[in-house]
Amino acid sequence: MSAPLEDLVIFSGSACRGLSSQVAAKLKIELANAEVRRFSDGEHWIELLDNVRGKSVLIIQSMCPPVNDNLMELMLMIDAARRSSALNIVAMAPYLGYSRQDRRPRSVRVPISARVVADMLGRAGISRLLTMDLHSEQIQGFYDAPVDNMYAMPVLTGDIAQRADGGDGIIIAPDVGGVVRARAFANNLGMDLAILDKRRPRANVAKVMNIIGDVSGKRCFIVDDIVDTANTLCQAAGALKEAGAKSVSAYCTHGVLSGGAEQRVAESPLDELVVTDTVPLSEASRGCGKIRGLTVASILAETVSRVYQQGSLSSLFS
Repeated sequence: MSAPLEDLVIFSGSACRGLSSQVAAKLKIELANAEVRRFSDGEHWIELLDNVRGKSVLIIQSMCPPVNDNLMELMLMIDAARRSSALNIVAMAPYLGYSRQDRRPRSVRVPISARVVADMLGRAGISRLLTMDLHSEQIQGFYDAPVDNMYAMPVLTGDIAQRADGGDGIIIAPDVGGVVRARAFANNLGMDLAILDKRRPRANVAKVMNIIGDVSGKRCFIVDDIVDTANTLCQAAGALKEAGAKSVSAYCTHGVLSGGAEQRVAESPLDELVVTDTVPLSEASRGCGKIRGLTVASILAETVSRVYQQGSLSSLFS
């Protein structure tokens, strides 16, 4: 895909207009106009108000809560662009919903929902998908169209480095599955790594069983891709403090923060939770003194620029 940026038309879904505006501004492109309305029964009604015939279209929409509404809105915007003779359609979903449902554990009778979403977006007409910090990178294989998985690590490590300048910082993997991500953070920052051993009897419920590594007297930085109910993070913070940690901060790309997570964080031993704007902070999250947001607009804008001008993406995150 090679096209001059001046021929790019960018639409924003209703889930992340603030982030979309920042991305468009960094690309020096004005956001195109789209009308998104609801019928009285809840059905979406979409109209693209700018001409897209023969043009490259980028649609930015996170699948944050309400997930199903935002997914449906994205698909209808893609279909509207396709039926309006767009040359190609790139969907940017900074947070890709349903990505935690990527397998059938123990062969139980459940759907592979991440694959269902991939099929739906493919049938709607995407030429490419851009997303950030996929829960499982193998989800890229569910799509026939190319998938570019971006990383928030440059933004997160930059912030951690500013707060861990005393040589007493340590990166914490929240579980065995998060070791690869945590090791990348630790290597980037020149810090040691510790691992939380936990079991998860059911979704959104976890129990910390053991800490692999010495955290006594250390500033602990838990790194993860998604924070949802924050149950696990709050338990982890308590376990680390009991093991002698000086402080515990958590850095998560996608701050879903559902089910009373804000109050849970506020009342927990966790000193700070840092998330990015792949999921917009709710009013409750903004009102919580322990929750802070960072923007990934620069990374997203640079990715778009390189995609449309045939630049290397791997060098952006190396």
